[in-house]
Amino acid sequence: MINKSDKNKERLVRHKRVRTKISGTSERPRLCVYRSLSQIYAQIIDDQKGVTLVSCSTLDSEVKGQLKGKSKSEQAKLVGQVLAKRAIDKKIPEVVFDRGGYIYIGRVQALADGAREAGLKF
Repeated sequence: MINKSDKNKERLVRHKRVRTKISGTSERPRLCVYRSLSQIYAQIIDDQKGVTLVSCSTLDSEVKGQLKGKSKSEQAKLVGQVLAKRAIDKKIPEVVFDRGGYIYIGRVQALADGAREAGLKF
């Protein structure tokens, strides 16, 4: 019998492996991405203090009104832009990008591109 692999478990293994090397500091916090089937979430975290500094998702009231008629990639790009604006307002110009074990393509890449376009450096 063929056993089907659990893709989320494999993603979590990749995420743990990456997290041993990537950590957010006060100078360069970590931009962490989580992608569900219908939503995308991003937050900027200072791992030394264990504090979330900025967060944004497709469920935020600021973003939700602008999503109608957009594809998931366009929604992710918008989330990245809003997150970058919030980060720059809090004087966070640079971050370390943590893709959360996801492949850097599609929505994850769109979120990163949107954040870069809005002025966030990584």
